[in-house]
Amino acid sequence: MDGEVIRLRQFGKFRKQINKQIHETILSTTNDQVTEHIEVNEKIKRIVEAILFVAKRPMTAKQLLDVFPELEQPALQDIQVAIEVIIEEYRSRPIELKQVASGYRFQIKTDLSRWVSRLFEEKPPKYSRALLETLAIITYRQPVTRADIEDIRGVSVSSSIIQTLLEREWIRVVGHKEAPGRPGLYGTTKQFLDYFNVTSLSELPALGDIKHLEELVENKQQPT
Repeated sequence: MDGEVIRLRQFGKFRKQINKQIHETILSTTNDQVTEHIEVNEKIKRIVEAILFVAKRPMTAKQLLDVFPELEQPALQDIQVAIEVIIEEYRSRPIELKQVASGYRFQIKTDLSRWVSRLFEEKPPKYSRALLETLAIITYRQPVTRADIEDIRGVSVSSSIIQTLLEREWIRVVGHKEAPGRPGLYGTTKQFLDYFNVTSLSELPALGDIKHLEELVENKQQPT
């Protein structure tokens, strides 16, 4: 009887040792997998950060994904997670990763832009009141035709004003009105939204007097 008790105790100890070894093996494997996963994400984050740092234009998560070779492409969600992590890491720095209408881009934070702009000799262009009024009407009443703009302003719109806005890629023809001659309908572009650091028209200030828009346009600086 005593011998049986001893054997049972020995078996119990042996079972505990086996269970402990199994638990340590599982834990070790899990930790290795987690570590590997973190390393992979860190690699993706570094690649995404490097691409965005040298990119000459804002890029979307899909565009970033397309930079990866086909056989090495991560999940789109991994790209988006990397972007969010980078945004957080730069939150306290003078440079930020900003989402605009066309995607994400690195840029100087707004409160520091006037200091950085002193490095550049080129002065921001001056725009006429007529151009700014035209831009404001297109922005807040789009889509509009040239005739619509003239009706609102009460004066004719110079072809050079429309051409300047088209060349700046702030406006584009978004369609044609069903009217004699099928005149073009003008609307703003993603480049226009990018200039103001917003992702949609709803983020722009409410329509006020033209002086406010003039200050926004002429004082806007975006060194990147």
